[in-house]
Amino acid sequence: MEAWKQRRLDDVEVVYLWVDGVYLKAGLEDRKAAVLVALQCGHRESTASWASVLRDLRSRGLRAPRLVIGDGHLGIWGGLREIYPEAAEQRCWNHRMLNMLDRIGKKDQPPAKELLRKIVYADTVQQAEREKATFQRWCRAHAYGDAAELIDQDWDRMTAFYAFPQEHWTHLRTTNPVESPFAALRLRTDAAKRFKKVENATAVIWKMLLIAQSRFRRLNAPELMKELFEGAVYINGVRQANQPDGLAA
Repeated sequence: MEAWKQRRLDDVEVVYLWVDGVYLKAGLEDRKAAVLVALQCGHRESTASWASVLRDLRSRGLRAPRLVIGDGHLGIWGGLREIYPEAAEQRCWNHRMLNMLDRIGKKDQPPAKELLRKIVYADTVQQAEREKATFQRWCRAHAYGDAAELIDQDWDRMTAFYAFPQEHWTHLRTTNPVESPFAALRLRTDAAKRFKKVENATAVIWKMLLIAQSRFRRLNAPELMKELFEGAVYINGVRQANQPDGLAA
């Protein structure tokens, strides 16, 4: 694991970066340690912890990803603006929908969920904005003003995926690509209580991920990744004709 964490990354072309953290109960300290997506331990996914991870990746030659996908409670966003400010940001729609539904009465959640799904799966950002307005009118008519206001928060980060190929949208709307392999780990983190050192628990998680990677799903249309890394421009999921030098259609 140490060799993996120290290797050079100059030749790695990262287009999408999904971020998440798994909390460990290992160690003798009262505070929990979070294992970040890069298999680094940090304090509660703080901005300082994520900035340290990103700074390390940059020092080893990793160039900025085109898009970073995460939930709304991560310190990744502050760290990202410090280390890779050019990277676009996409917040997870699954987390946002759960937050929205928490503000709506149980009996009204089914119709609210259907309205939210129309926003998430709109074909264009303009259609998503129209569906958002419909949802907000419904919320205010049913006295859910807090939910109507919440959906406006971070709207640009909620709809960043429209600037990428439509074939990739199913992967970009949520943090599922990184949460799925970590789900099994979360079921087993109780075993980490046996370790007095967080580093030992992290090593166990590393071994589990090595096994899990054989079942990782490949992204749709992977052939588009190279051009994306080189700067291909998309609007509403459609590649534009005017491209940077060397990417002319």
